[in-house]
This record gives sequence, structure tokens and C-alpha cells, in this order.
Amino acid sequence: MILLDSVTKKYPGDTEPALDSVSLHIEPNEFAFLVGKSGAGKSTLMKMITKEESPDSGKIIIGGIDLDYVKKRHIPGYRRRLGVVFQDFKLLPRRTVYENVAFALEIAGMSNKEIRKTVPKVLELVDLSDQAKKFPHQLSGGQQQRVSIARSVARQPKILIADEPTANLDKLTTKEIIDLLKKINDFGTTILVTTHNENIVNNLQKRVITMKNGRIISDQKDGGIYKLDGKPEPARRVQTPGHALKPRRRVIQ
Repeated sequence: MILLDSVTKKYPGDTEPALDSVSLHIEPNEFAFLVGKSGAGKSTLMKMITKEESPDSGKIIIGGIDLDYVKKRHIPGYRRRLGVVFQDFKLLPRRTVYENVAFALEIAGMSNKEIRKTVPKVLELVDLSDQAKKFPHQLSGGQQQRVSIARSVARQPKILIADEPTANLDKLTTKEIIDLLKKINDFGTTILVTTHNENIVNNLQKRVITMKNGRIISDQKDGGIYKLDGKPEPARRVQTPGHALKPRRRVIQ
């Protein structure tokens, strides 16, 4: 589902690479945390997945799509196949909760009839049916994040990327957001979350991938805990079925 094979990225002017021969394979329906100190390479890795950045070398295949073949004009279409949640919500302030979710579906080309059918179901999923007519400034931080999640999952993406989704939220609201992500994962969506919150990582005990100095230093497949220390794992190729690394020239509309 998410495959990086020996991915390296170095920004101009930097002495060390932001990503140094990173290999990673996240299976369909997995829930994984990506942790590490600031500057460890987490943001760059996420930007590789969303194609905000391109690697200097290595292979990236997301949901069966070889990103080498996603041309610049097709990047917006590719990104619409992903669900992305940010810590600052990125809601449209002059649109209601309902309209924020509907707008994401309009961009995806969904008909008005389908939108009217889909939006109420998504708002029910995130427990915001009674907030549909409110504007973002009338909501709490947790409610705004729920709208952001609703907008991201409305198109039923196979992969949801959440970048510090609980960074600005209190303890109780943080638990509610993580519980919501777990529910979405239970429906079959692959989840990748970056976080500095040790408690949610340790409480959930899912897969935990730790980065340091552009390398993966630990990959706890199950029952993982939050830890930032350790020596980098040796550079390796991802062990996947033989067809997985075969480039696929899928055109993104």
C-alpha cells in the first residue's frame, strides 16, 4: 500500500540528507505511527508520499501507483486519492461544516445528488451531524479536526495520512480523535500518523516506526512503544512480492 525502497533526499545547502536510503513497506489496513525528533526526516517522508517533494534516488509506490510516472499536471488528481489531515485543520472559514465536506467532493467531481447522499453519512461517522450548519469559528478545536477528518475520508480513500493531528488538542479531545482514526482504520483504511505524543503511541500499541537523522532506526511491527533512541537500521531493500516493485504507468485524472 505504501512502499519506499532505498529513498534518498538531500536539500540544497544541507550537509546531510533529509532521507538517507529509507526503505519502508506499510501493508493495506495497517495503522502505523511515525515518530522522531524534529528534523528526523518525518516531514520529508510524508512529503514524498503526497508528492510535495521528489526523491533524489529510490522508488516510491503508493496504492499501486509508481510516483515516477505521476506527471506534474496529474499531482492534484493523485493527491485526491489520499486522505490528508493536518494539525492546523485547513478548513474554509466562510463555509459551513456541511459545505467544507461537500467542497472536497465537488473538487473530486462527484455529482450534487451523490454529495447530498454522502455528506450526512460522513458527518454521522465523525459525530458532527448536529453541527452541519455551523462555521469553523463556532467549533472547538476537536470539532474542527473532526471536520478535517470528515473532509479527508469523504472520498473513501484507501490511505489516510495524518500529520500531528492532535498537536493542538487537550488530552480528552486527543483520545477522541485517535479513537476516530481507529474506527476509520477498522473500516479498512490504511492509517499513517506522525506524532510527538508519547501517550497515544504507548496506549494504542500499534506499529511504531522511529526515525533519526534521516534513517529508520526502529520499526516495531506490533505492540510498539514510543522511543527515540537507537542505532540506525542497516540500509536494506524492502522484501515484497516480486510484482510490487514493477513500475505501473497509471494515469491520474
